[in-house]
Amino acid sequence: MQQPSLIVSGKWFLPGSTQAGLLLQHGLAITGDTITEIAPTATLLEKYPESRRLHTEHGLIMPGLINTHTHAPMCCFRGIADDLPLMTWLEEHIFPIEAQLTPEIVYQSALLSIAEMIKSGTTSFCDMYLFAKEVARAAAETGIRAWVGEVLYDFPSPCYGQLENGFAYIAELFQHYRNHPLISITTDPHSVYTCAPKLLSRLGQVAADTGSLYHTHLSENRQEVATCKERYGLTPVRHLDQLGLLGPNTLAAHCVMLDPDEIMLLAERGVKVSHCLESNMKLASGTAPIVELLAAGATVSLGTDGSASNNDVDLFGEMNCVAKVHKIAHLNPTVMNAETTLHAATMGGAAALSADDTIGTLAIGKKADCIVVDMDQPHLTPCYNIPSHLVYAVRGSDVLHSVINGQVVMQDRELTTIDETEILSRMTQLAKTIRAMH
Repeated sequence: MQQPSLIVSGKWFLPGSTQAGLLLQHGLAITGDTITEIAPTATLLEKYPESRRLHTEHGLIMPGLINTHTHAPMCCFRGIADDLPLMTWLEEHIFPIEAQLTPEIVYQSALLSIAEMIKSGTTSFCDMYLFAKEVARAAAETGIRAWVGEVLYDFPSPCYGQLENGFAYIAELFQHYRNHPLISITTDPHSVYTCAPKLLSRLGQVAADTGSLYHTHLSENRQEVATCKERYGLTPVRHLDQLGLLGPNTLAAHCVMLDPDEIMLLAERGVKVSHCLESNMKLASGTAPIVELLAAGATVSLGTDGSASNNDVDLFGEMNCVAKVHKIAHLNPTVMNAETTLHAATMGGAAALSADDTIGTLAIGKKADCIVVDMDQPHLTPCYNIPSHLVYAVRGSDVLHSVINGQVVMQDRELTTIDETEILSRMTQLAKTIRAMH
């Protein structure tokens, strides 16, 4: 009998997002990168006495969180241009600084953001940014699961220069990570207001040819909608639909400004939505109609956006905000209940990334991506309902251990694949360079 490489166990075991699925004194056995058994802790320890054990007496084992829209390296801009409208923020502050970015700044910043994600419970993220090779390198080196894409625009990029070079750049990304166990490459037009129809369509063909996600910003605020109507006579959603670019492989971030027909259209086309509430709130973009999208049958996931507009990548904080804001927006305390919100951060994220057969829940045969939350805390005592605690009370700092693809990447709050002290020191030094750019 093959000994599992690792047994993770604790007081509570939540395989999905529902209280009904909760198990007590259970654990999972991991062989290589895969969950091979789920059973009572005593059974696993007796059956596999020689396997490595990661037992937490007051621990809650649950699926790792999935962040479906990030710009991970933007943590280097955290707090540099706050309290501004989206277009002012982008055009007068972010774009000018980004024009001066280097691969090294992006790489180090990606490492910092990945460290923050792992320490707050995220085991998978989907990133769209500049110098994507550096983001992918950081993700691969640290052992986090990632979907990574180079954003393309009509105008020259600080990464690849002229647009045609961008297509060569993403072709190299697809080739390099073709069979990587953790890194998937995506196709990333920035938005309808920075990409002409020809570019949007050409990237749609790239996504079709490579079988990749088509990841873009969509209907983020009123100004975007007004600009699109002025240029093309259509809203962003209808513009993409007319181009044939709304489908099951489309991951649309934000989706704040939607009318009822567009909500149904996104659901009917199978478009996946990444809801980035905290960023939308901070930029005063509005509140996406998530309750209506879910009612229409759309797949909804959660994203943090970048740390320049959030200002963190903590999905536990995002869940807390998502559940509460939609209640007040609808004057209805029953909408976005804890289980619905937790599902969006786990299985919803997996479905949005077309990976629900491998991650998002803890089940035999799925990849071993799990986290352990320390429930022995004043703010988590007493405990009557686990999903409720996870959404309304748990903090990212309560995550004790993290396992990704069978590898322990954090144990007892200590990162095992990232030198946290070193990356904090490097970023403190790089901040001086970035401040000079602004």
